Amino acid sequence: MGNFAAKKINMQQTDFLYSIPENPEAHIRHFLENHHYSSVWILCDQNTRRHCLPFIKSFLPASSRILSIAAGEESKSLESCQKIWAALGEKKADRSALLICLGGGMVCDLGAFTASVYKRGIDFVLMPTSLLAMSDACLGGKTGIDLDGFKNQLGTFSLPKDIWVLPDFLKTLPEYELLSGMAEIVKHALCGNAGSWNNLRKADVNRQNWSKLLSESLSFKAGIVAEDPKEKSTRKILNAGHTIGHALESYFLSIGNPQPHGFCVAAGLVVEGRIALEHGLLSESELIQIEEFVYAEFGLLPFSKSSIPKIAAFCKQDKKNKDGKVLAALYGPIGQCQTDREITEKEIRNALRYYLGN
Repeated sequence: MGNFAAKKINMQQTDFLYSIPENPEAHIRHFLENHHYSSVWILCDQNTRRHCLPFIKSFLPASSRILSIAAGEESKSLESCQKIWAALGEKKADRSALLICLGGGMVCDLGAFTASVYKRGIDFVLMPTSLLAMSDACLGGKTGIDLDGFKNQLGTFSLPKDIWVLPDFLKTLPEYELLSGMAEIVKHALCGNAGSWNNLRKADVNRQNWSKLLSESLSFKAGIVAEDPKEKSTRKILNAGHTIGHALESYFLSIGNPQPHGFCVAAGLVVEGRIALEHGLLSESELIQIEEFVYAEFGLLPFSKSSIPKIAAFCKQDKKNKDGKVLAALYGPIGQCQTDREITEKEIRNALRYYLGN
C-alpha cells in the first residue's frame, strides 16, 4: 500500500476524518484503544464476510459480534434494518456500541442508517471494500435505504466516526466491480478535473493507478462536501449522471434484473451528456470522447426503446426535483458542472434513444 496520511477537514465545525493507512492493523488498533466502546459489531454481507473479514478480524477485539446480510441492493431495505436493530437489542447493545460497516456502498449506506437511528445514534465506522464505495459512497455523511422500489428514499445526514480505506481489498474484486467504482471516479473528473479525465480515458480498467485515483477522488469530494455538507448548493454537482442513473437502477429493479450502480451512472453520464450538449454546455467532440470511453469499458445496458417511457417516469421520483420539475446536475465543458438545471421529459426520452443509437 502507498503511504497516505490521514486527512481531516472541517465540516461546519465538525471533524470529518478519512484515512488510507499504510499500516491498517496499527491504525485500527490505535483507534479502538483511544475509544472505549462497550461492544464492537461488524456488519458485512455474504461476500465481504468471506473475502474481507478474515483480513481484519485479528485487528478487532475477540468479543466483536458479526452481523451478516445477503449481498445485493435488495438488502438495502427496512426489513434488513429491523433485523439489525433486533440483533443489537437482543444483545443489549447500548449507546456506547460501535458498528463497523465492512462492505460496498449498500452495506455502508445501510449500516450507517441503522447506526444513526439506533438509540438516537451510535458511533459507526465505514470500511469500504468496493472501488465504488472507496472512491465516492463512503465520503459525505449520507446514509440511506431504498423504499417501494426507489433509491435512497429514507436516510439521514450522519458522520462516521472514521473511514478506513484499504486499497488491498480491490484485489478481491472481479472486473465488473472495479468498473462500477470507476464510474464515480469518471464523474469526479468530468465535473472537476479535465486533466484527470484526459489521463483516465487513456487507460482501461486493468491499467489504472487505483491508489492515485482514490486519493484524487476522495480529495475532490472532501472539498465539495466540506463546502456544502447538506447538499444545498455546490455539493449537488456530485449528482451528475445520477438523475438518469438512479432512474435506470429503479427500472431494472422493477423488472427483477438489477444492474450495478456504476454501470447505471456511466450510462447516465452519456445520457445527461447528450442533454448537456443540447443545453450548450458540452461540445460534440467532448461528448464523443465520453461515449467512446463508456461504451468501450461498460458496454450498453440491456433496455430497449419500449422501456424508455417507464425509465423517464422514474426520473420524476428523483429526490433532487422541486415543484414538479426534474432537476439535474449537468457537466460541461469537461471539468465544470452546473446544478439545478431543469430537464424535460422530452429531452430525457430523446437522450435515452440517443444512448441506444436510435
